[in-house]
Amino acid sequence: MNSLVNANPILQALVATLFSALSTSLGAAPVFFLKEVNRTVLDGLLGAAAGVMIAASFFSLIVPAVEISESLGYPPWLPPAVGFLLGGGCLLLIDALLPHLHPGFANQDPEGVHTSWRRSTLLVLAITLHNFPEGLAVGVAFGATAAGIPGAGFAGAVSLTVGIMLQNFPEGTAVAMPLRGEGLSKTKSFLLGSLSGAVEPIAGVLGAGLVMVALPILPFALAFAAGAMIFVVAEELIPESQRRGTDIPTIGLLGGFALMMVLAIAFE
Repeated sequence: MNSLVNANPILQALVATLFSALSTSLGAAPVFFLKEVNRTVLDGLLGAAAGVMIAASFFSLIVPAVEISESLGYPPWLPPAVGFLLGGGCLLLIDALLPHLHPGFANQDPEGVHTSWRRSTLLVLAITLHNFPEGLAVGVAFGATAAGIPGAGFAGAVSLTVGIMLQNFPEGTAVAMPLRGEGLSKTKSFLLGSLSGAVEPIAGVLGAGLVMVALPILPFALAFAAGAMIFVVAEELIPESQRRGTDIPTIGLLGGFALMMVLAIAFE
């Protein structure tokens, strides 16, 4: 464990995002032994995932961004606000351009530019797109530990990783099951569901390396990841969890937020 704590932040980010990608694979695994997942359970898990991401964005990304901004001599509000809006805006632009299909709305027309790609490909693209900011957030958090300034610590990066792992599980289920419903085999549904999380190690290494070589952008990068994650919550997780109009996703969101809040504070 000590060797990992003292390891290069890029290696730390790689290991952490590999674990978060594994969580996506575990979430896709039920496709082998279940024809479908209980919708109430899945709604609750998606709500919890939304709560985890909201709390992680605030406690593990925005708060450190404010503290680091002060340490670097910036107005404490400026980098968090600019980075947050850039992160959400960037994902909004990609979401508008990249053809994709939301798992919970597989019967609707694809979003983004017109394409002849198969619906299964569009389903995977949607989750892959939304997994990128999660990997980026973990990578930036570990890269920040190399700065040695207040607000950037190994424990906080670990708590963020645990939170991302918790919310990746239902995402893996949410993509694998619709793929199976599209007529794909169990094995292919699992592999494609797992593949949607493979972008996280790439994003993690990229994020860690970027902030290590360009310290002044660190608070902007933390807030950028937060903005991108909140976009995913508002665009994907909450609408998908609320399709049946019950209170279960709301209860899950409250529980997920509380759990991530406890993790973030306990690991300080």
